[in-house]
Amino acid sequence: MPPHLPEPPKGRTIVLALGKAAVPMTRAVEQAWRGPLEGLAVAPHGETGRLQGIDIVTAGHPVPDAGSVAAGERLLRLAGSAGPDDLVLVLLSGGASSLACLPGEGLTLEAKRRVTESLLRSGADITKINCVRRHVSRIKGGRLALAAAPARVVTLAISDVIGDRPEDIGSGPTAGDATIVTEARAILAALGIEAPDVGWSETPKSVPGGYRIVACAADALAAAGAEAERLGYRPRLFECDGEARRVAAEHARMARAMAPGEALISGGELTVTVTGPGRGGPNQEYALAAAIGLQGTRGLSGLAGDTDGIDGNADAAAAFFDGETAGPGAQAALDANDSYAFLDSRNALFRTGLTGTNVNDLRIILCGPPAAQRGSE
Repeated sequence: MPPHLPEPPKGRTIVLALGKAAVPMTRAVEQAWRGPLEGLAVAPHGETGRLQGIDIVTAGHPVPDAGSVAAGERLLRLAGSAGPDDLVLVLLSGGASSLACLPGEGLTLEAKRRVTESLLRSGADITKINCVRRHVSRIKGGRLALAAAPARVVTLAISDVIGDRPEDIGSGPTAGDATIVTEARAILAALGIEAPDVGWSETPKSVPGGYRIVACAADALAAAGAEAERLGYRPRLFECDGEARRVAAEHARMARAMAPGEALISGGELTVTVTGPGRGGPNQEYALAAAIGLQGTRGLSGLAGDTDGIDGNADAAAAFFDGETAGPGAQAALDANDSYAFLDSRNALFRTGLTGTNVNDLRIILCGPPAAQRGSE
């Protein structure tokens, strides 16, 4: 954070932090900033951190709640209070779309929740989900930046999307948006989701202010690759997206062809088309599907996890898997989208609690011990 901080203004510095990393990002600013700060940090329920002089509020994720609406209203008021000599420093990270939610004019929170839940269960990628979110919102799609005019606005963002597109990080509250309402409605129609009758509005196509990416999924991928090399593995790094079980099956096939000492490391967000009543998330579904694909193999082991510490609607960040993880009932659990219960029964879940950051998902498959270890055996 510190190398990316702008110069202090003549007037006030108003910090607007929203997302899963809101509290640690704000803490980093507090430690490095020269001068007084004021503002608000909006974090997920369960956040227990503290800040020196900036209020913390919590809200719902991945579906917005009343706390999300209250947070969105406070953020807009604070932005609107800024004058021409002030700096509005926006600290943005993944999860902000749900944590700060102001439904469009006439749209109720319950209607917004129904659309959000349907999108999350549909298997749609984040680009499509956030396109809809921006067009039924009073804070997303650059509107927070517009509310702060004529103050200087600088956004420091931790990206959790492939491509690091500002309009998709937290649905782009301080970024211009090239999409239009017709596109958002078409997305819902293609997915068979009923579109709300009210709440729609066009987004600004450009907004003033600076925007800087301070961390992203590629950083986590590179760090994992460097650690693999340090341990003696030969890593293969790549980003991917798509349906979790389909990607897992492909990765299992790739893993079966790996040589001892190789590491398959991928980043990027996967999706799940939810048709069953179970519990889980994209990484748990990937882990279960990969385990089925690796069933009976020896020397292959993996981990799939969400860097924010919570995967989907469960309390686990990730799950381990190998050739022995799948067993009786594995396919039935996958068909029911109930990866959590099955993996928990196999003692395969990895629980970290909230990590205070979010740079998307990370998946690792290792083939045997590294070369150095094999040489010493």
